[in-house]
Amino acid sequence: MVKRILVTGGAGFIGSNLCRTLLQANPENEVICLDNFLTGSRQNIEKLLNNDKFKLLEHDIIDPLPDDLIVDEIYNLACPASPLHYQKDPVYTTKISVFGIINMLELAKRCNAKLLQASTSEVYGEPEVHPQVENYRGNVNPIGIRSCYDEGKRCAESLLFDYHRMYGVKIKVIRIFNTYGPHMNPSDGRVVSNFIMQALQDEDITIYGDGTQTRSFCYIDDLLEGIMKMMASDDSFIGPVNLGNPEEISMNELAGKVIELSDSASRLIFKALPLDDPARRKPVIALAKKKIGWEPGIPLEEGLRRTIAYFRSLKV
Repeated sequence: MVKRILVTGGAGFIGSNLCRTLLQANPENEVICLDNFLTGSRQNIEKLLNNDKFKLLEHDIIDPLPDDLIVDEIYNLACPASPLHYQKDPVYTTKISVFGIINMLELAKRCNAKLLQASTSEVYGEPEVHPQVENYRGNVNPIGIRSCYDEGKRCAESLLFDYHRMYGVKIKVIRIFNTYGPHMNPSDGRVVSNFIMQALQDEDITIYGDGTQTRSFCYIDDLLEGIMKMMASDDSFIGPVNLGNPEEISMNELAGKVIELSDSASRLIFKALPLDDPARRKPVIALAKKKIGWEPGIPLEEGLRRTIAYFRSLKV
């Protein structure tokens, strides 16, 4: 069956990789990339513009959508995901999560389309349960400097389930843990891009706090497989479901791997930890394994090699 697929935030890191993968998976499908280029990049989708099955809709997700827009599936990825970006205008960030998902839900209701929401591990906040399982309700500071993103995503999840219960809208909710790979913004402030860019230029690598805080990093190709398996799963399974790599690593260890793999002369320097920065983050992915047959397969070192090679190719 040929589909019209809308990817919001389609010029961003995950979105552009998803658009490319969707077109490769079924060249007959039409993929519509919606983006206002707040944090997305035209360079990410430049090669796709030559494909007559790829359409660019330059639009702000918080604004009403064109009345003639008809789609079969929606992947809602539109939202700044780096603290550097989402804290720049926190009110607007919340609007993207809340007004944006309402617009997408209304579109899904009108078209009888299936809607996949890219939620986040940030809904767990500073977790008091480790590792994090989907039924853990989180420990989020609702008035902190990160709450525009954390609470915006939590509110979006609430709206998704209410639309599902009230109107029968077909929804899928994934909670994405730290993801990395080609087409990351080199200056987006996320730890992998920061470390790699500093290492490639033999600059000091900046670690916030003492470096013992941990994250779990999932390579983009693994995440995309999980996203597409979730969309293709039976309509009765709506999530939320964690998508991430359960291999936990400290920031000190990550910096060491980046230095080694990039053959860098960088040294580590330490600065104060930002407010509300979680100390640990690791997904339980048993539900993803059981319900959609997914688990990540690309080891961290291999993913870092590919990402370092991509950043080297940018010559920035």
